[in-house]
Order: sequence, then structure tokens, then C-alpha cells
Amino acid sequence: MDQRISIVTLAVGNLEASIAFFERLGWCRSLRQFENIAFFQCGSMALALYPRDKLAEDAGVPSADAGFEGFTLAYNTRARDDVNAVLAEAEAAGATIMKPAQDVFWGGYSGYFRDLDGHLWEVAWNPFLDLDDDGAVRLAD
Repeated sequence: MDQRISIVTLAVGNLEASIAFFERLGWCRSLRQFENIAFFQCGSMALALYPRDKLAEDAGVPSADAGFEGFTLAYNTRARDDVNAVLAEAEAAGATIMKPAQDVFWGGYSGYFRDLDGHLWEVAWNPFLDLDDDGAVRLAD
């Protein structure tokens, strides 16, 4: 697993209000639009806004769970098969697999682990997301 974070996803109560908030701060939303999620380029990584219940469901945890802090960190891989390898590496290091890797509704492949302090990490291969040679996320315009 390379030392990097691809995306920080914040669980939000009202997606449209949260998008408007960041836009009022002067942030520019990615032109690539998806239903129920918004992306903002942040240097070499991205910020995503996703409804709280949907993020918890995607991670395989209850949204009211005291262990769900309302955000996830994502590590994106270059190839589909790398997702399983990274999840196995995390588990060998002491992580708990929360959701084994599987094909997901948005067209990619992902799974989740919880690190030693309870933070949720998504490991994902996203065929719609570009990574630079150094692993930096580049949202297509």
C-alpha cells in the first residue's frame, strides 16, 4: 500500500446544502456529476460529499453506530485486483475487514477496513478516476 490518501468523504445531512456551502467558500465542484455525491479537487486528492445514510450503508455499518464517525478515507488502486491485495495487507497489519471487496453500483470494485483506532478506510478501484504516476487523484473536468 503506497503512502497516500486519495479521497476524504464527508457524510452530510443535506447534500445540496453542503454543496452550496463549499461553493460559497469559493470551491469549484468537479464537472463530472454523479447522483447523490459531489467531488471537489483538493490539490493531489479529492473531497467527496455523500449523504450520511448512504455512506454508512456503503461501508456496511449502521449510520447511528457510535463507531461511525461520519467520514471515510479512501485509498484508490490502479487495478481491480489490487483492491484485494491492499485489504489483505491491511488485515495482516491488524485492521478489521468491515466489507469484503465486491463490485459496486457505481461501476467500480471496493471494500472497507477499520484501522486500529476505528477509522473507516475504503479501498477502491474506480474506472472513472484518474491517478497520476505518483498516485495523485485527478478529477476529470
